[in-house]
Amino acid sequence: MIAYVTVGADDIALAKQFYTAFLPALGYGLEEGPEGLSFALPVAPGQPPVLPDFYVKPTFDGNPATAGNGAMVAFEARSQSQVRDLHAAALAAGGSDEGQPGFRASYGPHFYVGYLRDPQGNKIALFSSDPNEPGRDA
Repeated sequence: MIAYVTVGADDIALAKQFYTAFLPALGYGLEEGPEGLSFALPVAPGQPPVLPDFYVKPTFDGNPATAGNGAMVAFEARSQSQVRDLHAAALAAGGSDEGQPGFRASYGPHFYVGYLRDPQGNKIALFSSDPNEPGRDA
């Protein structure tokens, strides 16, 4: 099981603007500190953490943060309309488009996804695969 994912950011304020445009709508809470941003799903008292956590941090070595070529973090939305809404919100908050929300021929008929990049260049996917919603071939 993946426990956490970390992406680097040189401008934490800009990263905060971007990620808070959609992660709270997916249930993530934010804790902010000198070490960066920590997003986590809520945990009921006495229960183990709901994983994975998502961290946005300055680099440990002090060099500029870079986006990994081929690296991507995907967040599951509740519906196709939420994918569209959150993709638009993330773009308005400083992200750049890497693929408008929609179906892709290379994935299953219900996999609805939008791609974007955060201000640092990290690739993010927002997707829904609810079989109760119209599919690609509908």
